[in-house]
Amino acid sequence: MLAEAGVTLDGPNPWDPQIRNASFYRRVLLNGSLSLGESYMDGWWECRQIDEFIHHILRSPLGENHRFLSHFVTWVQSRLFNLQSSARAFQVGEEHYDIDNDLYTAMLDRNMVYTCGYWARADNLDDAQIEKLDLVCRKLDLKKGMKVLDIGCGWGSFAKYAAANYGVEVVGITVSRNQVELGQERCKGLPVELRLQDYRDIDEKFDAIVSLGMFEHVGHKNYRTYMETAKRCLKEQSRFLLHTIGKNHSRPGVDPWIAKYIFPNGEIPSLRQISGSLENLMIIEDVHNFGPDYDRTLLAWFHNFDAAWPGLKDKYSKRFYRMWKYYLHVCAGAFRARDLQLWQIVISNGASCTVYRRPE
Repeated sequence: MLAEAGVTLDGPNPWDPQIRNASFYRRVLLNGSLSLGESYMDGWWECRQIDEFIHHILRSPLGENHRFLSHFVTWVQSRLFNLQSSARAFQVGEEHYDIDNDLYTAMLDRNMVYTCGYWARADNLDDAQIEKLDLVCRKLDLKKGMKVLDIGCGWGSFAKYAAANYGVEVVGITVSRNQVELGQERCKGLPVELRLQDYRDIDEKFDAIVSLGMFEHVGHKNYRTYMETAKRCLKEQSRFLLHTIGKNHSRPGVDPWIAKYIFPNGEIPSLRQISGSLENLMIIEDVHNFGPDYDRTLLAWFHNFDAAWPGLKDKYSKRFYRMWKYYLHVCAGAFRARDLQLWQIVISNGASCTVYRRPE
């Protein structure tokens, strides 16, 4: 099976896994990608280039079989239940984003942007994230005095940049207490308000809306509600920029290892699902795919995390290190294989006064 992907168990290539426990085979054959990740966390196998290992698998016929079998349980769950209901909205904040801020401070760029950088004119992570933030501001055509809603504001990276450089007022919402606390400190002195709030509870009018890397937590049962919320909060002839990871098919479900250890209740949308949720509601003006930039961003995050590990290891276990390393490299491999995309979608509310042109 692996030979079709150009992978050899205990082989000489840097993407060939080296098996340390003979029970690895039975464990992975029985439980697919969940056990693949868990067995790596347990030290049952090693690999010099996990990202290339995943890239090889996803670019081969084995990849499609792997996705179907691995996603079956989460597919059933997502069909039967609303995993992203209001009652469950804060779970991902508590389990992922409320990990101590020292981890994210060490891993991310100086502005603490936890979404894909834009590398078209950048050669380092800090510049790539500034390029992305500025691109978003220009796509929204921000002007001094505008009031902007940031859905899923993180540690206030966009809010801080837009307020400081474009003179706008920003209201940011997140489901993470740690993000609100540190974000408020980082945005001190600027017209920025950060709230611990679910998107469904927002009912105010804004001149523009932005959402960077939050739509992956909404779930297909709630896409229409999310878009209706955005429309309700967006003034006429104004813009909404949606920045989200995307997948190439519309089947519900996610990788079970990612769902269990990294992003509980997460779900990656397809373009069809996004456009369907906007029908007869708002207008899609532009779709910009720079998914390959996420590969580079994830590896830059791992480089920072790995370099900072000596100062972090007293607070986190070795198993956590292996989990986090696996997470960042598996995702990098998926973007490299074009199994995942990164879309920035500009949406307008009502007929625009001017024709939208994507800024260079």
